[in-house]
Amino acid sequence: MIKFSTKPQWETEYDSDVEVLEQESKKYQIIVYNDDVNTFDWVIESLMDVCEHTPEQAEQCTILIHYKGKCDVLSGSYEDLKPRCTELLNRGISAEIV
Repeated sequence: MIKFSTKPQWETEYDSDVEVLEQESKKYQIIVYNDDVNTFDWVIESLMDVCEHTPEQAEQCTILIHYKGKCDVLSGSYEDLKPRCTELLNRGISAEIV
């Protein structure tokens, strides 16, 4: 009779480190909301400048913002996203970090 084990028979020294890193690095997102003020071109340009999107990424996000009402445009640490979100707000774009 063959017995199958459900747990691995080896353990690496990195297994516990990975869990700790995942817990410490909580991801935040910048959400951009649709409005009746900004043009597609302005939002695309802003996403490329501020969030370092490619033209294709920026255009896709802008389309989602327009038709869905909002889109998460960037994920990362709060420290990285805060100045970017502030710059989007300075450009007149409705955005928040969640």
